[in-house]
Amino acid sequence: MAIQTFKATAQLQDGVQVKATSRDFELTIDEPKSLGGTDTGMNPVEVLLASLGACQSIVARIYAPKFDVKLDGFSVDVEGDLDLDGFFNKSDVRPGYSDIRYTFRIKTDSPKEKVEEFVKFLESKCPVGDSLAHPVNLKLDRIIIEN
Repeated sequence: MAIQTFKATAQLQDGVQVKATSRDFELTIDEPKSLGGTDTGMNPVEVLLASLGACQSIVARIYAPKFDVKLDGFSVDVEGDLDLDGFFNKSDVRPGYSDIRYTFRIKTDSPKEKVEEFVKFLESKCPVGDSLAHPVNLKLDRIIIEN
């Protein structure tokens, strides 16, 4: 089994701005002004959608040659429905996405049948898509109180 552990750290900054780091990379995450932020970056649920599209794009690039699909262009439009009443504790609806939809925009002269076979495989190999579509063991590991 080839298990690899990936890590990231999210550190709260001023207001609701967060500095997220992983390896040597940094990402500013914030909320739009309408949700109490300063709009200096995508919010966490937008980052989730972007991560799905990025993962699908990377999988497409890696596997297209194996399916003999020439990619002259590939992009993903991702959107999701989220009931903010769940986040703001105004009702018992879940605080997360209820539905996520995506559209692949593929520029290719490859036959439609090959592209459809390739897309079906692509969807089955995207780690972010798999993590969203199937339950993940999510748990608080520990709480460290610092003085």
